[in-house]
Amino acid sequence: MAKIHELSENLTNQIAAGEVIERPASVVKELVENAIDAQASRIRVEVQHSGLKQISVQDNGSGIAPDQIDLAFMRHATSKIQDEHDLFNIATLGFRGEALASIAAVAHVEILTSTDGQTATRAAFAGGMKKFQEDAGSAKGTKITVGDIFYNTPARLKYLKSPKTELLKIVDIVNRIALGHPEISLTLASDGKVLLRTPGNGNLKQDVANIYGRKVAEKMLTVENEDPDFTLYGLVSEANLTRSSRNFISILLNGRYIKNYQLSSALLDGYGNKLGGKYPIAVLAIEADPLLVDVNVHPTKEEVRLSKEKELSRLITSAVTEALMDEDEASPLFQLTPFKDKTQLDQLEFNLKPNVVDTRRPDDFQLEVSQVAEPEGKTDITNKKETETKETAEKKENKQEEKEEKTSAPEYVDLNQVREDDQYVLTKSWDRHVKEQTALPPFAGGEEAASPVTSKADQLLRQHLPALRLLGQMGGYLLAEHGGDLYLLDQVAARRRLEYDQILASLEKDENYQQGLLEPLVFDFSVYDYQKLKDQLPLLRQLGLEMEDFGQNTLLMHSYPTWLKGEVTVQVRELLDQLLSSRENDGKSLLKLVAAKAAESNVSRRVNLTDAEAADLLLRLQTASDPYRDASGQVAVVRLSQNDLSKLFKKGK
Repeated sequence: MAKIHELSENLTNQIAAGEVIERPASVVKELVENAIDAQASRIRVEVQHSGLKQISVQDNGSGIAPDQIDLAFMRHATSKIQDEHDLFNIATLGFRGEALASIAAVAHVEILTSTDGQTATRAAFAGGMKKFQEDAGSAKGTKITVGDIFYNTPARLKYLKSPKTELLKIVDIVNRIALGHPEISLTLASDGKVLLRTPGNGNLKQDVANIYGRKVAEKMLTVENEDPDFTLYGLVSEANLTRSSRNFISILLNGRYIKNYQLSSALLDGYGNKLGGKYPIAVLAIEADPLLVDVNVHPTKEEVRLSKEKELSRLITSAVTEALMDEDEASPLFQLTPFKDKTQLDQLEFNLKPNVVDTRRPDDFQLEVSQVAEPEGKTDITNKKETETKETAEKKENKQEEKEEKTSAPEYVDLNQVREDDQYVLTKSWDRHVKEQTALPPFAGGEEAASPVTSKADQLLRQHLPALRLLGQMGGYLLAEHGGDLYLLDQVAARRRLEYDQILASLEKDENYQQGLLEPLVFDFSVYDYQKLKDQLPLLRQLGLEMEDFGQNTLLMHSYPTWLKGEVTVQVRELLDQLLSSRENDGKSLLKLVAAKAAESNVSRRVNLTDAEAADLLLRLQTASDPYRDASGQVAVVRLSQNDLSKLFKKGK
């Protein structure tokens, strides 16, 4: 057995840093949370080269005394808890005493702090060791500068993402903290350019406007609710303002941003079916007794244990539902559309509709004796009916026995019955199918053995759709035939496939016809989305969206492609949202994604086609890239051969 030894302090600090400090955004999070715990009202975060070169966090908090600096950079040294009882009553963001020690273990750290605004102390740490400490001058508060992160752990540095991605991580975490503390003025600057500035006046809606844009803030609804254990306050977007991912949902528990799937689901439940598979923009601030929350379950403290989680979920759902109901009642459309009272006439019309309820009696239907009144003096009639009922029951039993005898040896395969024999495996078409398969490579041998084996369906797709003869239309579906086979076509899916092929061809050939605007449309974004879209401007131009950077998290659109139909602002916003939420990296995949989304938006409902238009649709569908389904995989064409029809009508049984 290898000899056991104690790890050095520097090595233990580096191991702890691996749990707490994952990337530059982790450094920003820990330092800003320490500033909040120090009762700061103004915090400024500056990063250089996405935090890979330098991170600076300055606050006007209480500061650190000169004789406490060494303790501040020691592991498990904290002012937040005193004994084990405090561990279950944590009301601060940081408490483990690992942040500064972990940061100093993997970076160069310099601290300048003052407790009175008169005298200050400057100290430097690197590799977990103190370099120097000296007197200096500074305003009240603390400024910590972190440089050359992961300089002594190159393996961690190797697994960082691109500078743009790391900057977006920093922007995201600062946004979450700002939403959780609207009473604190937060400023984020990157390479000298201010990305975010909040006023710190306690107005949550104003912070939402600074982060997500003014137009988003105007469509946010206030939610409030409380019970003996929890107090809930926040903002949720209207049902028509959605995004394609959960990234715009921020849940803050006692000022701490947390990730909790059940609470997010409770928020979505409050919307019911109004979202259409998308997600709202929401900021929920929850105040709870610290005894109900255990934050000591994860190094970054994003995951917490929560008592009475079901009660809190119900509180969130009811608060969101009430906010949306108030919005509906306030809308003019709701006021002008009264509820329709259900009358007896409505119910009567429903009952008289054909095929609603089949009230026909079976052929062998007989009333029970107990259901028939027995008038006096008619006992012989009653006895006669009893005799007829017994005879009918005997006939029914005989029919059931005959049916069971037939079922014991059916002429067809019953999928609901276990068969012990294997006769049903060999059918009349078995030999023909074997012959067809053996004729394909590699069984055929020769040079064709190297070619891939193709199925009947693949061969049919390669041959495209055959020339179909229109038989008629029914409820948005087309009926056609070819070679004795019946074809059923979904009109919407077929039109979407043709629309997708047309849009994708124009995108790939860069032949987007433009519709110019007299006045450019203004699109506001959050800092996070704005930084991502700035790099996608060349791709947007290829899509036909002529957009330019206007600064202040804003893009201007001067023209749009003609294949965008409907409300232009809504269509462009959905298209940009699709790009932001996509994980595809190559341009060709993004073009296909955009073309599919545009085709789905342009063809959203069935229309009445003339016979000439329906025949033209069948003709154009023959040359589609995949006529049998649309770009999302929805089936567009179903083929029923004569054999399939025979099976449906159980011919030859």
